[in-house]
Amino acid sequence: MKNIISRLSSEHRAQLGEVVRFGIVGVVATLLQYGIYLLLVWLAPKSLSAAHSHLWSSVSMTIGYILSFVFNFFASTRFTFRVKANTRRGAGFLFSHVVNYLLQMVTLNFFLFIGVSNKWAPIPMFCICVPVNFLLVRFFLKR
Repeated sequence: MKNIISRLSSEHRAQLGEVVRFGIVGVVATLLQYGIYLLLVWLAPKSLSAAHSHLWSSVSMTIGYILSFVFNFFASTRFTFRVKANTRRGAGFLFSHVVNYLLQMVTLNFFLFIGVSNKWAPIPMFCICVPVNFLLVRFFLKR
């Protein structure tokens, strides 16, 4: 592996490093969001109707998203992309995450609608949204 990496240009090595660091931060942020979501879903009253259960799932995901967003912004600027946090980057990061949040809510509720358990519905949602989020965040933090 070291031999392959040493053959890359410095630009490609830097890009590979970004992808690896993004993966590390992304995994931690995703686990944080999913852990908060699961905790809140677990705390939900068992007597909720199906409609209220979907609403509770959306609210739980929103709370998890907000908390992981704060972690993600600081980790992405300082560790992943190694840029200074500033208002312009913060606004771009916020915009990319608003788009990502809306995409997550649509896909989460789609998977809940088609009958995927509220404990498992975030898994395919993350598979769709994480790559989109990487592209958006990279665009806004690297310009």
